Amino acid sequence: MTQDTDSLVNPDWWRNAVVYQVYPRSFSDLSGDGVGDLAGVIDKLGYLELLGVDAIWLSPIMRSPMADHGYDVSDPRDIDPLFGDLATFDQLIAEAHDRDIRVTMDLVPNHTSNQHAWFAAALAAGPGSPQRDRYIFRPGRGEHGEVPPNNWTSVFGGPAWSRIREADGSLGEWYLHLFAPAQPDLNWENPEVMADLEETMRFWLDRGIDGFRIDVAHGMAKAPGLPDLAAPAVILKHTDDDPRFNNDAVHDIHRRIRAVMDRYPGTANVGEVWVESPDEFAKYVRPDELHLGFNFALATAGFDVAAIRAAIDESLAAAGGVGAVPTWTLSNHDVVREVTRYRPEVTADAPLDEQENALGIGIARARAMALVELALPGTVFIYNGAELGLPNVDLPDEALVDPVWERSGHTERGRDGCRVPLPWEGDEAPYGFSANPHTWLPMPDDWGRFTVERQLEDVFSTLSLYRQAIELRYVRPEFSGPGVDWYQAPDGCLAFRRPGGLICALNTTNSPVPLPHGQILLVSLPLVDGMLAPNSAAWLV
Repeated sequence: MTQDTDSLVNPDWWRNAVVYQVYPRSFSDLSGDGVGDLAGVIDKLGYLELLGVDAIWLSPIMRSPMADHGYDVSDPRDIDPLFGDLATFDQLIAEAHDRDIRVTMDLVPNHTSNQHAWFAAALAAGPGSPQRDRYIFRPGRGEHGEVPPNNWTSVFGGPAWSRIREADGSLGEWYLHLFAPAQPDLNWENPEVMADLEETMRFWLDRGIDGFRIDVAHGMAKAPGLPDLAAPAVILKHTDDDPRFNNDAVHDIHRRIRAVMDRYPGTANVGEVWVESPDEFAKYVRPDELHLGFNFALATAGFDVAAIRAAIDESLAAAGGVGAVPTWTLSNHDVVREVTRYRPEVTADAPLDEQENALGIGIARARAMALVELALPGTVFIYNGAELGLPNVDLPDEALVDPVWERSGHTERGRDGCRVPLPWEGDEAPYGFSANPHTWLPMPDDWGRFTVERQLEDVFSTLSLYRQAIELRYVRPEFSGPGVDWYQAPDGCLAFRRPGGLICALNTTNSPVPLPHGQILLVSLPLVDGMLAPNSAAWLV
């Protein structure tokens, strides 16, 4: 069930929402080409209503050459034919709203595709032109300009600069791309860039979209003068003092974005904010900037009570300090799935029973953390497939398509393992995801046990746990109130209480432990002699 029958007229819906991330390529394919599409999302709206989510977030569906699977946008005001068209998108919004499900979508403001009309104009116009000023072009260093303008590296690996050939065929300037060369960074000091983003936002908001997830929300603004990195950067990671990201000027950009959103009451945006410091994170969710900031504290914490408690405390303090709403997530399309992160390490050649046991522990721990996450105040984001207990997939080298794989010289396997299509029904791939057995990423032979079909009628399944937890979160008054109060708990355990009266207890040890006093509301695993089982969590009132 959804939070209330008139949720679509509640302008503050985002303050306590459960948002489900749909990675469209991997959700449901109705066209039969092996790639998920918008028609597939429409087809599964009944499932999302049954799950009980308030809103969905669609990963990129705008027109794109797909060099980075949609995060390289060539036309930000159209739907890519791979996913459908504007009419199908309008149908999705209408049918989702009929089910009291809001629809949000990815916005990619840091860069465009190199096939965007602006970039083609920049290449043709030459150095010093207004067209080239929309991007970050610089002459090279060295006697003949053969050295990149600085030592910045790409988040995906390799240099962050590519040199172009000018219209006369000579080697010319370099352009900045913090991700793949097919994703040139925009120059946010150029007012045309903000004006164009505002037009894009209004285009989708006027169609009835309920908000945006802003990609690389800590990007856009670059350090003045583009100074060198003080130390080599790690692929897919950066620090708070990295001149490529988290520069002060980015906050003025978010204020301009918020000004557009404020003209559409009931809409909200959430920013992908990868920063280390809670104080830095808090800056992004001040009242005139982002409504919500994607908080990765739980997604980066291990299955360890000290790390989990620190993540919760720091997140609540950061949001509370500026009057913002805390957010929680355990995974997304860029993060190793929680089942695999929490699974004990086993070697690839370990006996099958040892591997199965490790997988079982990973699933148990992921179920426990789902209860921890859904017990917390604020907004929760669920990545598609988390509710099925899906693990990461160890794909063969020849199946990898993430640009990280190529850019790293085949040293980093990238993010494909968490993007494998969802299993819906049956015992053989593609498990109802598509009529085409050749899915864009191959599906494992042993995923029949994870299908929606198998889990729907199993009251002990991970899907049933999520459904129960989401419903209880909405109907029980004990989930009310901000913040948490911590209980004393045995070593390897934690327990907290919401102001409304909900108690959440987590046991990360290998032995059963006594429960806090109260009436059991939900457990992630059956109790053992009346005690909380190892690797499990419970809700009590």
